[in-house]
Amino acid sequence: MKSLLLDRTTWDLVVDRKGNLAICTEPYSVLQDVSCAIRVFLGECYYDTAKGIPYKTQVLGIQQSAAIFQRLAEAVAKTVPLVKDASCIVSNVGADRRLSGVMQVVLTTGEILDVQF
Repeated sequence: MKSLLLDRTTWDLVVDRKGNLAICTEPYSVLQDVSCAIRVFLGECYYDTAKGIPYKTQVLGIQQSAAIFQRLAEAVAKTVPLVKDASCIVSNVGADRRLSGVMQVVLTTGEILDVQF
């Protein structure tokens, strides 16, 4: 599976040495796709408004939202092709209200990968 490579800092498209859009392949492409899926607000995708996490109604501004986020993020990650299972571990909710942790993804090949947030 291939995907357009995104810059890890700006989350914008990247070009290769020849000036073409850069492409990433498995297993990195799967982790990037999981990260993208988790960033989508429910209703944001114009081609499928059923995709995404209901941040506005179930996560943002609600107490205990870290636990809710974990459950929702795992469910969304499992919808990404080649993902067999996913486990979200929230490690910290900082004073700046920034959430951090790790998403552990099990691919259909049995490979286990982590992506931090």
